[in-house]
Amino acid sequence: MTSVKESSSENSRLFAKIVGPERNFDIVNKKTEIAGRAAEFYMIDGFVKDEIMEKLLESFIALKPKELPDTPEGFMDIVPYIEVTPRETLEDAAKDMLMGMVCMFLDGFKTCFVIDCRTYPSRGVSEPWKNRVLRGSRDGFVETISANVALIRRRIRTPDFCVEMTDAGTMSHTDIAFAYIQGKADEKLLQSLKDRVKNIKVEALTMNIESLAEVLLPGAYINPFPKFKYSERPDSAAAAIFDGNIVILVDNSPAVIIVPTSIFDVAEEADDYYFPPVTGTYIKLSRYLISIVSLIMTPLWLVFLKNPDMVPEWLSFILIDESASTSTVPVILQLFILEFCIDGLRLAAVNTPTLLSTPLSVIAGIVVGEYAVTSGWFDAECLLYMAFVTIGTYTQASYEVGYAIKFFRMVLLVLCWFFGWWGLGAGIILLLLTMAFNRTISGKSYIYPLIPFNGKMLARKIFRLRLGKEK
Repeated sequence: MTSVKESSSENSRLFAKIVGPERNFDIVNKKTEIAGRAAEFYMIDGFVKDEIMEKLLESFIALKPKELPDTPEGFMDIVPYIEVTPRETLEDAAKDMLMGMVCMFLDGFKTCFVIDCRTYPSRGVSEPWKNRVLRGSRDGFVETISANVALIRRRIRTPDFCVEMTDAGTMSHTDIAFAYIQGKADEKLLQSLKDRVKNIKVEALTMNIESLAEVLLPGAYINPFPKFKYSERPDSAAAAIFDGNIVILVDNSPAVIIVPTSIFDVAEEADDYYFPPVTGTYIKLSRYLISIVSLIMTPLWLVFLKNPDMVPEWLSFILIDESASTSTVPVILQLFILEFCIDGLRLAAVNTPTLLSTPLSVIAGIVVGEYAVTSGWFDAECLLYMAFVTIGTYTQASYEVGYAIKFFRMVLLVLCWFFGWWGLGAGIILLLLTMAFNRTISGKSYIYPLIPFNGKMLARKIFRLRLGKEK
């Protein structure tokens, strides 16, 4: 570590070796005089507003020699800006400058004055596309961590609300914040999270929030159920903090991590609480029921096809009329092909320009719908049931839960094809065990409040109770 010298020119020479302004066109070095002493500023163009720097320079240049304090503390008092931090080493100062702050060297001071007047480029706090609601707040998180903290703090006005900042990544130094209410949050979990972040040994959190999630909970990710709850809504994050949870914010990410998490927490949506209790309960139960049906519909249909004698008379219409069928492809293969085709259409929709999205939808509807049946690839029943399954998958706000249901549906299809009813039962047991033994960062049960059983909390998770009685 290189200590800051008294000479600003010497500091500038050593500092330039670290940050390399000759190799970076956006690193600006400004030389001037303050009260008769040489001074140099280092900053990154694009992180600092020109108007702010002009005001700072006007104030510094107007200083008279007799007005200049002798101590770093005294000088920081006269800097016309709120956030000023002294740095004793050039490496620490370089780290701050690369985060967007302004580094100032002044003759006679063995201190680098770091002025935090950065302004990151940011989009508006519009409603997130994924977590939309029919009623409620229309703001959403953005890629700037300070703005996201402000959106939460706007909703939590208690002195017990705390936001602790740290960073991770030896090269990226990505800002990470823990937001919680002191006295409500689990102190052991909070300390464990801090220790895990402190011990992270990576160069950069390249994928922001997902990179952090994977290094916080290392090991095999065979279990498809999500270990964390993600949210892009400030109101959902604030509600989680009021419940005693901890919210982890990562700079450059428009989503936050909420811990601890159970499967019931992941399945909740903001719309559940923006409607009266009866309507909210109906929305909740409908989503749970549709998810269960989308999981077992095609496997159960496959079992009935293999055991037609077990199908009641009033359900006989679900069987495929072999005389009218034009497809020679086995049913299980049809279902698997459609599973992959649906994912292909989803990826195509994401990567298709807006102007071409309508033509793509028309082509997909004609090809997958009409011609897929008449060409002999698929039976109409397969398309019908897979259409419902697809709709059921999209009822989940969590992508991870949707894909977990999809993966287990495919496992159930294989088991039911080979083992019939026994395979269906074994697959459901495997699903329940996978949820029960899912590894979470808090060490608590993933299916709480079912195990350990808490009747009052279970009723709250399944039904939409009156907000005044949820304390």
